[in-house]
Amino acid sequence: MTDLTAPASSPEAARSGRRPDGPNAGILALVALILSIAAVALPALAAGTTYPSPSTPSDGIARYFTDHNFSATLTGFLAFGASVPLGIYAATTYARLLRLGIRVPGPNISFYGGIAASITLGASGLLIWAVSQTASEAPGAVVHLVADAAFALGGFGFATGAGLLIAGIAVPALILRLTPRWLAWTGLVLAALGEISFLGMFWPGLDYLLPIVRFVGLAWLAVVGFILPRNRHEVPKRGD
Repeated sequence: MTDLTAPASSPEAARSGRRPDGPNAGILALVALILSIAAVALPALAAGTTYPSPSTPSDGIARYFTDHNFSATLTGFLAFGASVPLGIYAATTYARLLRLGIRVPGPNISFYGGIAASITLGASGLLIWAVSQTASEAPGAVVHLVADAAFALGGFGFATGAGLLIAGIAVPALILRLTPRWLAWTGLVLAALGEISFLGMFWPGLDYLLPIVRFVGLAWLAVVGFILPRNRHEVPKRGD
């Protein structure tokens, strides 16, 4: 444990115990999860059909954005909204891990992954919103191109970043027993799925990994956000 953390009696550790905890990480991830689910469910209910996949022909995608303009706008709005609490979550858990005295690359990897996931998800939402405003005036191929870019950012980009966010938390959580071991191992599995999900860019059959990483991953982050120790005094109280 001493190889991973700063000494508990160090001045830095003493000062960190007095720092404000910041926003509740569990609530932040829960908000991101709820908005992500709403970004899929509410537009589908409003349109009576699901958001088109990248394999949909250009005229079909253009028709969706033209005929279901409100639903597409709602998808972009909610996806962008989900990106904001995710970025705050990354900053909050980064500070929490440092407060726990962890001095390995894990917190930095987690922070990088969380910010990457937040930015790619936000960019995806903004692209969907933008194309929904002009779909009726743009050529079908252009609408398809923008929709594909939005899918890549919110799919492969988000899943890869989220995988790093989860891995950077799960590894020290497993080694230092910051969470129950089964939860840390679950995080490692989700992180691995997130990192291999980009292979779906060549093998579309792997696209099913994207919703797993997005929704189950956000649920995992919410659980960890609620139970992650706030300071090193809480760590010994946690068992297996």
